[in-house]
Amino acid sequence: MGLTMEQAAGRVMVALDYPNAEAAERLLQELNGIPCYMKVGMQLYFAAGPAFVQGLKERGYHVFLDLKMHDIPNTVKGGANSITKLGVDMFNVHAAGGKAMMEAAMEGVEAALAGAAGAKRPTVIAVTQLTSTSQAVLNEEIGIAGPIDQAVLRYARLAREAGLQGVVASPQEVQAIKEACGQSFQTVTPGIRPAGADIGDQSRIMTPSQAIQAGTDFMVIGRPITAAPSPRAALETIIEEMMSV
Repeated sequence: MGLTMEQAAGRVMVALDYPNAEAAERLLQELNGIPCYMKVGMQLYFAAGPAFVQGLKERGYHVFLDLKMHDIPNTVKGGANSITKLGVDMFNVHAAGGKAMMEAAMEGVEAALAGAAGAKRPTVIAVTQLTSTSQAVLNEEIGIAGPIDQAVLRYARLAREAGLQGVVASPQEVQAIKEACGQSFQTVTPGIRPAGADIGDQSRIMTPSQAIQAGTDFMVIGRPITAAPSPRAALETIIEEMMSV
């Protein structure tokens, strides 16, 4: 059985990669009524701040705060505490920070939940390897030996052991992650490009229908929607493609 429109839309995370709240607001107005997830990354968060995120929540959106925390455990614990109080639905850390750092993030979440009545538990996920990372970059520049998929699986298993609920990975690694960590372990996949779209700076990509068939839980899509002549039409086409699988 295929996805309904609401189910398909709810698995699309639109990347609000804008320099300010006003630019993001123009897209929000155009996509009004489509029940998709909104991803707020560094550029917009550093420009518009927590108030913008709170505004998205007040309007009923699910929000993925994509700040990719990577620091000493105590600092990440404090960051996770603050993010949890902000009320986002999902946030992430870098698995490269290690197990203790990821466990500290979960401690920060628990402390926030214990101290704030009515606070919602966010899904916490870990970045494995960025979808812009090629084999050469992984081996020669980052300094990790071996194939990308093995590095991704190592980080995914570490994230699960630390108590996180999922990972960010390329759609090409979803099936292996599910096999290694269980079907309930969530995968959030950037690197989604509709057929014929410019791949930009992505190295490991799939189309939306391919990603659904691979079993991904959420797909992050930015420029194919935000840079399209009609972002609403672009998103609707993606949703229709997902529903046809």
